[in-house]
Amino acid sequence: MRETRIKLNVNDVSDFVKAAAECDFDIDLKYNRILIDAKSILGVMSMDLNHVLTVKCYGENEAFENFLQKYAVA
Repeated sequence: MRETRIKLNVNDVSDFVKAAAECDFDIDLKYNRILIDAKSILGVMSMDLNHVLTVKCYGENEAFENFLQKYAVA
């Protein structure tokens, strides 16, 4: 499992979900105790995008990891 902390805005959600949907493994998006499926556009839109989110990947996909680097925070 790999975790990456990211910051999204409303305009990025569609691209994020499309990139996640291309992966053949589970990806979760987490903030505090809220955990949602990163492949669900409604789920991602329901998150509070004003905060840093944690992406948990349960597999490896180099293209998705490169995509996440655009939104990564320290």
